[in-house]
Amino acid sequence: MAAEHGGVRERESLGAELEGLDALDAPRVEPEPWLARAWRAAAPKLVAGSLALAAWQLVAWSGWRPDYVLPGPLRVVTQLAAMLATAAFWSAVATTLGRVAAGFAAATAIGTAIGVAVSRSATARRAFGSFLTGLQSMPSIAWFPFAILVFGLSEAAILFVVVLGAAPSIANGLLTGIDHIPPLLLRAGRVLGARGFASVWHVVLPAALPGYVGGLKQGWAFAWRSLMAGELLVIIANRPSIGTQLHFARELSDAPRLIATMLVVLAIGVVVDELLFGLLEQRIRRRRGLIDAGAA
Repeated sequence: MAAEHGGVRERESLGAELEGLDALDAPRVEPEPWLARAWRAAAPKLVAGSLALAAWQLVAWSGWRPDYVLPGPLRVVTQLAAMLATAAFWSAVATTLGRVAAGFAAATAIGTAIGVAVSRSATARRAFGSFLTGLQSMPSIAWFPFAILVFGLSEAAILFVVVLGAAPSIANGLLTGIDHIPPLLLRAGRVLGARGFASVWHVVLPAALPGYVGGLKQGWAFAWRSLMAGELLVIIANRPSIGTQLHFARELSDAPRLIATMLVVLAIGVVVDELLFGLLEQRIRRRRGLIDAGAA
C-alpha cells in the first residue's frame, strides 16, 4: 500500500514538472489594460469617422448641391445635439428599439426551430433549403403591400415583415454551421449517449455556434433594415418612431434633421454590432483558441 501511494505521488510530481516545462515553452501574454484595449478598438473607427466627415465637408464645400439640400457636418451635428435634448426623440428611439427587439426575438426562435428541423432530414433540406435562400434574398420592402393588405396599418404588419426578413437568414446560418460540424464529433456524442434533443442541445448547437452567430448577425441586419422600411411606410400616429421622424423630415424638406436621424440609425447599427455580436464572436474565438486571451 505504501509503495502504491509512493507511485501515485511520484506520478503527480512528474506531472507537475512536465506542466512547468510546458509553461516555459508557452509564450507569455501580459494582460493589456482595459483602457489600452478600448483605445485600440476605438482608434480605427475614430480615424474612419474623421475621414468620412472630411469627405462630407469637402462635398458640401464643392457646391455640388445647395446647402439646404446637403448641409455640412456642423449644421447636422448641431441639429443632432438639439434632438438628443428632447424627450420626443428618446420616445421615438424607445419605440423603434422595442419593435426591433420583439421582431428579432421572434425571428430567432422561428429561424432556429426551422434550421434544426430542416437539418435533421435530408428530404426536408432538399424541399426547403432553396426556399429559405429565396426568402432570404427577397427584398423586405416587397412584403409590405401584402402585410398592409392583411394586417392594415398596424404593429402586426411591421412585426410580420421584420420576422420574415430575419428568420431565413438565421435558419440558413444555423444550417451552414451544422453542415461544417466534423462527423467525428457527432459520432462521439452518440457514443456518449447524446440522442434526440440532448444531441441538439449539447452537441449540434455548440459545434455549429460560429455559423449560427453569423446567421444571427445577418438576421439582425435584415431585421433592422426591414424595420426602417416599415416605419417609413406604416405610419402609426400614436407611436412616434425613428422612421416617422425620417418621414416627416423628408416631407418638410428638413435636410439637417433628416441626415441627423440617418446618423442615429447608423449609430444604433454600429453599437449593436460591436457590443452584442462583436463581443460574442470574440468570446467564441477566444474559447476555441483562435485569439490570445490577453490580446482580446
